[in-house]
Amino acid sequence: MTFKPLTAGVSAIAISFAATAGQAETIDMQAYVPQSLPVLGTAGVDLGERVARLTGGEVEIVYHDPGALVPSNEIWDSVSTGAVSAGWFTPGSAQNVIPAAPLFTAFPFGPDAVEYTAWWYEGGGEELWAELSAPFNIHSELCAVLAPEASGWFSKEINSPEDLVGLKMRIFGLGANVLEKLGAQAQSLGTGDTITGLNLGTLDAAEISFPALDLQLGMNEHASHYYFPGWHQQSSLITFIINQDVWDGLEETERAAIEEVCAANVVKSIAQGESIQLGPLEELKAQGTTIHQWSDEMLAAFQGGWDEVLAERSQDADFARVWKSVSEFRTRYAEWATLGYVD
Repeated sequence: MTFKPLTAGVSAIAISFAATAGQAETIDMQAYVPQSLPVLGTAGVDLGERVARLTGGEVEIVYHDPGALVPSNEIWDSVSTGAVSAGWFTPGSAQNVIPAAPLFTAFPFGPDAVEYTAWWYEGGGEELWAELSAPFNIHSELCAVLAPEASGWFSKEINSPEDLVGLKMRIFGLGANVLEKLGAQAQSLGTGDTITGLNLGTLDAAEISFPALDLQLGMNEHASHYYFPGWHQQSSLITFIINQDVWDGLEETERAAIEEVCAANVVKSIAQGESIQLGPLEELKAQGTTIHQWSDEMLAAFQGGWDEVLAERSQDADFARVWKSVSEFRTRYAEWATLGYVD
């Protein structure tokens, strides 16, 4: 599907919204993940429940699992046109129309949750994303931040960069481009297709998420070698996106309630994401999973691949501009981190 920026005007959904002013409003939110998934989904459910409490039930944000309203790959377009009021969304999924979008979700060797949110809220990230998404008639609120992902599940040990050549792996985002630079065959697949691929041998490896979620999905039943760190996704941003006309139709206090709940969700999701990994890691090891940490040689290879991808992507002016913003912020932050924190 091709996404097109909207021209000035009021969407049909906004007209319907305004017509019922003064009554309790239901905002249907199409999510990219099931609500049962820890942090990824539950934070979106929390958003709806807490906004309803703060507004006395005047605004209800209803979480719809993937595919309930529109396919996951159509969330951005549907919210843009007003076909769906809102979405639970990772900005990187809009990269087909905003090439810089992946830098607002996760990127290889990127920042941890504290540094990423510092750039988003105070370093210009939020303003850049608002500028890039404005032509699509979409308003965004950062609403959750995920803990580091694992690097992935592998059917055999990886001991050198040469072992990646020809490897067929399911992997998300810019990390997929890095693996391709190293000779792997990167694929973007849903969880069900990923598990089927591992079982049939059409996939040699796959990354899904962090230990708590990987255990819940039973990834250890399909591959036994589990690698860390997740160099491709050190932390990930999730946004609540809403059609701009629908957002403008809300009362000021209702918009404020959503803003404050999303800000609180960011803090809560970081805490939850860090705390829920401990038990699952022990359980995975008890069930026979072999935990590996990448060698310096392997991390250097991944970094080299990322340098190549970065040079290519930076040919896009907006990507280059966002990269300049986040990398300059990180350079300044590094001095503070070195001085302020104990190693």
